[in-house]
Amino acid sequence: MKKNHRRRRRHAPADNEIKVQHTPGGLKGRWLVNSVSFIVIILAAVIIFVSVGVSQYYYTTIRNNLQGRVNTTAATFRNYWTSSYDQFYSSASRYVVEYESKDKLEVQFLNQYSRVILSTSGLTADSIPATGDVEKALSTMENASWIGEDPLSGERVMSCTAPLFTENGDLIGGLRVITSLSIAERQIHQIILLAILASVLFIALMLLSNRYFIKTILEPVVRINEIVREITAGRYGMRLQKTYDDEIGQLCDSINSMSEEIARAERMKNDFISSLSHELRTPLTAIGGWSETLLAGGAEDPEELVQGLEIIQKEAGRLTSMVEELMDYARIESGRMRLTVENFDLSLELYEAVYMYENLLQKEQIVLDYDENPEENYFISGDRHRMKQVFLNVIDNAAKYGADGGKIKVSIARRHNTIRVKVRDYGPGIPEPELPFVKEKFYKGSSKQRGSGIGLSVTDEIVKLHGGTLEIKSRVGEGTIVVITVPAVQPGNPETPQEDKHD
Repeated sequence: MKKNHRRRRRHAPADNEIKVQHTPGGLKGRWLVNSVSFIVIILAAVIIFVSVGVSQYYYTTIRNNLQGRVNTTAATFRNYWTSSYDQFYSSASRYVVEYESKDKLEVQFLNQYSRVILSTSGLTADSIPATGDVEKALSTMENASWIGEDPLSGERVMSCTAPLFTENGDLIGGLRVITSLSIAERQIHQIILLAILASVLFIALMLLSNRYFIKTILEPVVRINEIVREITAGRYGMRLQKTYDDEIGQLCDSINSMSEEIARAERMKNDFISSLSHELRTPLTAIGGWSETLLAGGAEDPEELVQGLEIIQKEAGRLTSMVEELMDYARIESGRMRLTVENFDLSLELYEAVYMYENLLQKEQIVLDYDENPEENYFISGDRHRMKQVFLNVIDNAAKYGADGGKIKVSIARRHNTIRVKVRDYGPGIPEPELPFVKEKFYKGSSKQRGSGIGLSVTDEIVKLHGGTLEIKSRVGEGTIVVITVPAVQPGNPETPQEDKHD
């Protein structure tokens, strides 16, 4: 028993478990069940309301007419023909003979013992009506009405009885008016039937409209679900055909855009892996080849030995640079990029970056022109090493992609509360269709230059962490301009750096 109890507890649902209800027929079945059920309940309520309202209206109208007829006739008899029983009887007999509406109403005259003494139909004379209106009217001396099935004819009728008095106020008998409800109830049933038929017609029209809705809304949703499943399975780039320019059409546009973005990202990822493999293979081949040569004693010439070591050192630096880019990218993606924040002079870091590249670019016959106003204040709040990394990366890109121009211009200027750094090359430029994507990760465009494709993406993120922007302008044949803008601050104490994590 304990084992079974323990097993049942093991399968008990957790408190935070979300229970999913499976509806037969899916969204289509749930829509039909919910909409039809709701409409049927409303229509049933309407039919009940119409039935009760029409019935009450007919019955109230008939009752008022009977009571009006009874009151008028009873008042006439009380005033003129109830002095004696003989006068009452003779007047009632004459009234019965002369009565013209025998096909619509039956008029009965009762004695004080509730027995019918005269009737316009002649069929109920000398009988005692077994309905509640007679007994109530003659016992309470007030008008009374009744509705139900007549015990004699078995027909549903409505009757109204009024007591009759002598001049002395003594009860002499009663006046009773009866009408059949068959015609009225037939009309009531016809109205209810019409209401039911109208409701059925409305439900049929609603089902037709729901069928159209299902065809125009739910079927595209089903198709969207199928496409999303195919995209999830790895068939990137699939598109939905847009039929209507509505919310479903907008959803199709969004999914098509998402599919294209995923396909483009997948291509970029594959290109990145291929490019990175090539980038890693080249320096590793050089390092491995020269290492084997040096270990085998093949480099006996001191100059050749120095040249081999320099190549090994250069290629190792390239590998280190690529690894650092990947690590920075991983930190940014995971939100673990840390900045050592302090107030510092941005122009000093820019100058050091320019100085580091100046001699190297001279060897490649590229002129590096630097422009700065030494009297201006270029202090910002941020990480000096990360900003230097930004400048090195931007200048390196200008040298790599704009070397054909033979010139690079670097400048720094302060405008109001911002500092702008411009790096311009005079190379072939960037094609306009590629310009919106150059800051995206893994993107290399049509360029055949070596690189991982994430350096500019990391650079852009570092600038954003400093509250700035990185803007790229380019025209084919005229070169490229990179503009870095960061907020300026007043000179502060640079000796108290503090670490700050930016997510």
